[in-house]
Amino acid sequence: MDKKTLAIISYITIIGWLIAFFQYKDKERDPFVTYHLKQSLGIAIISFILGAAINIVVRIVPSLSVVVYANIAILALWVLGIINAVNGRKKPVPVVGPMFEDKFSFLM
Repeated sequence: MDKKTLAIISYITIIGWLIAFFQYKDKERDPFVTYHLKQSLGIAIISFILGAAINIVVRIVPSLSVVVYANIAILALWVLGIINAVNGRKKPVPVVGPMFEDKFSFLM
């Protein structure tokens, strides 16, 4: 797979991230793929934390079930990440992207 394909696949669920990671691991390190692996892993972590928090809040206060729509924001981040990967740009996703640019040193 080429670097753009690996970057795109990394955003498609955690399984896609794992596929991209193991394909990438066998090749020479490319800063473009590394960047998108970091961004997509960061979004996945935020998604997991947000999902757990929403689940706890809705179980405690069922009338706040409207907060479930916050998951749409996570979907938008994934779409923006895919768009950046398709266009070949190393641009962070809004809000949470800059937090993960210098994290996950095991990907370098």
